Amino acid sequence: MPKSLNLSGEDVINKLSKLGFFTVRQRGSHVILKKHTDDGDIGCVVPLHKEIAKGTLHSILKQAKITWEEFINI
Repeated sequence: MPKSLNLSGEDVINKLSKLGFFTVRQRGSHVILKKHTDDGDIGCVVPLHKEIAKGTLHSILKQAKITWEEFINI
């Protein structure tokens, strides 16, 4: 993962939407996304910050069970 990504929360949500995630609800500045799979539902939380920190993005991708390569290729 590169050091500087300059991705906003909205950018991350748009990329996850292309992978089949949809918005379930929002509480404050955090959006909860969900995706239905054969193994069950997958959920993740994305903060609506201007810039998502590297560690936060790593955590989002881990919750969403998505590799870095899948995320970048969207």
